[in-house]
Amino acid sequence: MNTASTLHLDQLVSALESEFARDARGKGVAKLLANYASAHEDWRAFALAAPEAYTRNLVARAESFELIVLCWQEGQQSPVHNHAGQQCWMAILEGEIEEIQFEEPRAGHAGPLKRTSTRTCARGKVAYIDDDIALHVVRPVPGTAGCSLHLYSRPIETCGIYDPDTGVVSQRTLRYHSVRGVPSAS
Repeated sequence: MNTASTLHLDQLVSALESEFARDARGKGVAKLLANYASAHEDWRAFALAAPEAYTRNLVARAESFELIVLCWQEGQQSPVHNHAGQQCWMAILEGEIEEIQFEEPRAGHAGPLKRTSTRTCARGKVAYIDDDIALHVVRPVPGTAGCSLHLYSRPIETCGIYDPDTGVVSQRTLRYHSVRGVPSAS
């Protein structure tokens, strides 16, 4: 990988490392992500897309965070999911990304998930969520494609996936479709 092609993204990673070392809650993260997402294109070196499902492309992973470029083709979306107790920031790199939030079902109460809000974010905007706020679905605005940069306050190995009709949760092991621009083995 050409070092010059990822100069700004690698600077972002260094700034995030400093921010999490200074403040484990990452209070300055949204501004760092917004500044990067609104002004830079070198993330494209990590943007591996696939026709069958959205892709998770690892940029950087440390003890305190992981940074991933997600590529969304038209009609693709995440399942309803949580974040395994971690904070999640989503910066929009290209297109418009829609987030649909749901209330987490109370233990022992089956039934359809309750939709609580929907928001749309354009390039350069940053959304934040954690498990105390809501579950969510992420997708490009219908009829379009997009890319987003996701930062988790610690790497997430598995997360809860919720059936929207029943509220039943199952665990999913997460994987990367590429690491630093190199496709992962299936």
